[in-house]
Amino acid sequence: MFWHARRSWMDALYERSYTMQMGEVHLPGVDLYMLNDTEQVKRVMQTEAEHFPKSRLLHESLEPLLGESIFTTNGAQWQRQRTMMNPAFEQARLHVAFPRMLDAATAMLERLDALKDGEEYDIEVEMTHVTADIIFRTIFSEPMQGPDAHRVFHAFARYQALAPKLMLPALFGVRWAALPWHRWRSRQAAKEIRSLLRAMVLPRYEAHQRGEIDDEPKDILAAFMMAKDPQTGLPFDFDELVNQVAMLFLAGHETSASALTWSCYLLAKSPEVQQRAFEQIDAVLGDRAPAQSDMKSLPLVWNIFREALRLFPPVGFFARENTHACPIRGKQVKAGSTVVIAPWLLQRHRKWWVNPDDFDPDRFDQESSKTAIKHAYMPFSMGPRVCLGAAFALQEAVLILACLIRRFELQPVDGHVPQPVGRLTIRSENGVRLKLRKR
Repeated sequence: MFWHARRSWMDALYERSYTMQMGEVHLPGVDLYMLNDTEQVKRVMQTEAEHFPKSRLLHESLEPLLGESIFTTNGAQWQRQRTMMNPAFEQARLHVAFPRMLDAATAMLERLDALKDGEEYDIEVEMTHVTADIIFRTIFSEPMQGPDAHRVFHAFARYQALAPKLMLPALFGVRWAALPWHRWRSRQAAKEIRSLLRAMVLPRYEAHQRGEIDDEPKDILAAFMMAKDPQTGLPFDFDELVNQVAMLFLAGHETSASALTWSCYLLAKSPEVQQRAFEQIDAVLGDRAPAQSDMKSLPLVWNIFREALRLFPPVGFFARENTHACPIRGKQVKAGSTVVIAPWLLQRHRKWWVNPDDFDPDRFDQESSKTAIKHAYMPFSMGPRVCLGAAFALQEAVLILACLIRRFELQPVDGHVPQPVGRLTIRSENGVRLKLRKR
């Protein structure tokens, strides 16, 4: 299984993976269990989550980029960070964030308007740019422009390509399979990303240390700097701030870029759904600029994105470590075993979904889908570590898709079939090329 998955963990999957309730892999020094049993999934992710912390092996792989951030830590350290950061996420409340999202979406349209009408274009490039721009505006109160945007994009592309070469050996406990050259290149990409973020955080941090602060935080970075440990009263130090900003940048743009890219592809392949969405958007917005209150009036656009999240969940699997021996589905699972929950499998599982591989946004309005949505749909995870940015990501996606569909007709490129691969997020190995024709 490991050797089949050297390019991507998805290469290790078979048709049986989509019908099984639990799979096992045993290698020297590692025991791995993949769960599709929804009762056991809830146990691992929610009701007994404290006994199944995030895998420390994956933490080792992500540490060069994220440091000791809330994304990778466990236990008391994670709880301290979560408690300190909860108020900061209030700064990303939807009505405050919407104008920044709209500014970024407008800049996106200006870039796309400059393309030749009907020209082939890798939409993944723009989705990465616009989502990075949105999260930068939300964290730093400034747009992400110029050469730094390209440097971050290319550094993340390198980090993405190297991720399976590092994370899969770690997941399977085969550290020697990650070549030193791959580790070095990954660390260099992470170093470049962090250096850009450090340069942006430092002036604000120094100003904060001099007492040059507003009474009310104007963005997430300001809220992070004002956060205090409830036990000690101490704030984040500079390195901790950079760790959390790196985490938020990753979680706040990489996952959204992945899901929006696949949304565009699915729409291009489904002209009838796209036309219905255009008619809904046109009826709601007419010729005026979108407002935050309009988002709730675009249910089909919401369902398009929710269905894209089902078919192509940005985070394809969650790895947890069993801290104590216990039975799972009649198997005695040893302490230290890796337990994997894969939304990619759950959300295409043959037991739960009707026509599971079909793009059907209307399924979210159908009574027959309610049970599956309740038990086998978790693109934002579940339990105590559920994504705090889910509402932010949904509003961002609906706005971007509405702006795109309103301005352009998305069309497929003949002969181009994107090849999904599991890296940090689920991306296409050969890009997602579309034709954009102005309406």
